[in-house]
Amino acid sequence: MSETPEPPAAPAGRVVLVTGGNRGIGRAIAEAFVAQGDRVAVTTRSGGAPEGALDVTCDVTDPGAVDAAFATIEAELGPVEVLVANAGITADTLLLRMSEDDWSSVIDTNLTGSFRLAKRATKGMLRLRRGRIIFISSVVGLLGSPGQANYAASKAGLVGMARSLARELGSRSITANVVAPGFVATDMTDVLSDDQKTAIRAQVPLGRYADPAEVAAAVTWLAGDGAAYVTGAVIPVDGGLGMGH
Repeated sequence: MSETPEPPAAPAGRVVLVTGGNRGIGRAIAEAFVAQGDRVAVTTRSGGAPEGALDVTCDVTDPGAVDAAFATIEAELGPVEVLVANAGITADTLLLRMSEDDWSSVIDTNLTGSFRLAKRATKGMLRLRRGRIIFISSVVGLLGSPGQANYAASKAGLVGMARSLARELGSRSITANVVAPGFVATDMTDVLSDDQKTAIRAQVPLGRYADPAEVAAAVTWLAGDGAAYVTGAVIPVDGGLGMGH
């Protein structure tokens, strides 16, 4: 008499999507989720996902590309359970020199792109009756910064969107939170002069830049069981620069 075959094992970990995950903060976040056994997809415009992650090309300013990316991820891994909206750009210049394109390109990528991602991810989360939405904002969105009116506005907008989604989706066990990094050691800050780096560190009570892994730790905590009752929150990872603003 033959034995009844064992049912196939359920896939390990959750399905996590990290946008802009090919470098810097996004890459550290994707690597942290991979390391804890989650099934991770990374979207970028040019490729380059970390090892162990599904590499999906997507321009978040294109609604069709966002929908196609989700279709690919759902077919390969399953419905997205954790969305980390990290993709962003800068176009810094003083207000009187800021062009319409400087403004609209940053808003469309950082804020409207995050709206597109959250809207598409929520479809699957509502069916699952669970989910985590995490927006990567910036201390600049809370404090402001000369020459960054467009960037600060886009990052501040993420806070209002997250808090609205927290109220809208909470009854379905979907949380929406924001992580607001300060100055982080990435290739974007490596190009600064020594004098600029010294001046920046002088503003930070802890006297140093964050490591990208420290931002990733806040994100994985928000996505984990320990933060199941946290929603509508802004978690600063800024060395005290913003003092909770």
